[in-house]
Amino acid sequence: MVGENFAGNIIINLASLPDFLRNPILKKRMVEFFSLSESERIEIINNALEAGPTIPFPNFSKLFRSWLKILTTFSEDQRRGLFSAYIIEVSRSPQKLINFHLDGILEIFLTLEKNEKEILAETIKKIINNLDEVEKRKILIIIPDNAKKHLKF
Repeated sequence: MVGENFAGNIIINLASLPDFLRNPILKKRMVEFFSLSESERIEIINNALEAGPTIPFPNFSKLFRSWLKILTTFSEDQRRGLFSAYIIEVSRSPQKLINFHLDGILEIFLTLEKNEKEILAETIKKIINNLDEVEKRKILIIIPDNAKKHLKF
């Protein structure tokens, strides 16, 4: 990645906005993701993975919760496309998750409504189960045990 982390800067700014501003902007950006080229998608994912740990956790948690809730409104194909892109990138470079507070991320997930958690968990399980064995093993190693229990792995 060359140049400035524009996507990362947008993410940092979105995290500090109130819900009524953050949610429509975030949803618009998420929908735009599907119109990007593969290289642009990878760049955005890497920028997001780089920016996430730099956001104070209270702001990150609001942003991540909004992201998850918006994902539950997408079609299964869209949800799978977006999650797959992140999961594949993390399986290529698992160290990108080291600076994330994974237990905190699970806690954010657990604050969702039951049907929202089920929708997301099913999509994540399908993606991970469809990975080749090496990528699947890398992902399952970095997922905390308590998250595996909630995802039923």
